Amino acid sequence: MPLQNADDLIDSVETFIFDCDGVIWKGDSLIDGVPETLDMLRTKGKRLVFVTNNSTKSRKQYGKKFETLGLSVNEDEIFASSFAAAAYLSSINFPKDKKVYVIGEEGILKELELAGFQYVGGPDDGGKKIELKPGFYMEHDENVGAVVVGFDRYFNYYKVQYGTLCIRENPGCLFIATNRDAVTHLTDAQEWAGGGSMVGALCGSTQQEPLVVGKPSTFMMDYLADKFGITKSQICMVGDRLDTDILFGQNGGCKTLLVLSGVTSLAMLENPNNSIQPDFYTSKISDFLSLKAAKCLHIIPHSLSYPGVTPHNHMSYFGVTPAAKATFPHNPGYDMPMQET
Repeated sequence: MPLQNADDLIDSVETFIFDCDGVIWKGDSLIDGVPETLDMLRTKGKRLVFVTNNSTKSRKQYGKKFETLGLSVNEDEIFASSFAAAAYLSSINFPKDKKVYVIGEEGILKELELAGFQYVGGPDDGGKKIELKPGFYMEHDENVGAVVVGFDRYFNYYKVQYGTLCIRENPGCLFIATNRDAVTHLTDAQEWAGGGSMVGALCGSTQQEPLVVGKPSTFMMDYLADKFGITKSQICMVGDRLDTDILFGQNGGCKTLLVLSGVTSLAMLENPNNSIQPDFYTSKISDFLSLKAAKCLHIIPHSLSYPGVTPHNHMSYFGVTPAAKATFPHNPGYDMPMQET
């Protein structure tokens, strides 16, 4: 349903989890009204968390992006799918003597390094090519115990083949995807092919499905709830995608708010073939500032005449004298002081 009373939603939860691309910014452009909205929520004592499926940056790098856009956000409030990949490996006690082959960018490498894991691949393999000469045999590191695939602007056939060999030939090798987003906002001018296109290539070559650590997987939601001690029913997930953000919130038992400032349009939401329905939807998060409760004044009509209240003075009253009130017929509108609600 459309969001009509922002105050009711704000008051009903303790924590807001925001997607970033299409909600906070598009490309490198801040969406109108975001700073004021975040400031208002903080003044109301709400915990704010920012979760993104974009794995190209680490938490620290995202912190710098927030700062560049004029937003004050702590690193501990940021959860990127690059971090989720490293956190997942830590949660399963992935052996530190094993390596991780990365199809992705610097964000994944930095988070793996911070978690103490060895890695190979990443941007360094972006320029590598395969010469398909007769009898050519491609070697791969048999000590790779996991392949992590995320968005990669330097994706190539070498990486596809290397990752495929690791997954298919190294016993027990894990296939982990940071996300399966079909499109992403690299610029504010158009949509671009997302990390799901890279993951899809490996799905095709390995005939296996990955373990997804980003949205809509519940891994990050469970991690956040444990880290902050949050009751999931006290969380509102705010995002622009139905199949990742809204499904992420629903899978985690949270309230959900879809904003139409990113990937999803109203036509897509209302399409009969769409089975994912948020609790609420609105155009952008700055609607929190304008969608207030409908105001009504409990006003004594001119046609009524009671002691102490006249047509000339009733509009200036925020209440009436006890003697006058005692003569009123029972009516909740008259039992309450005249005020805005």
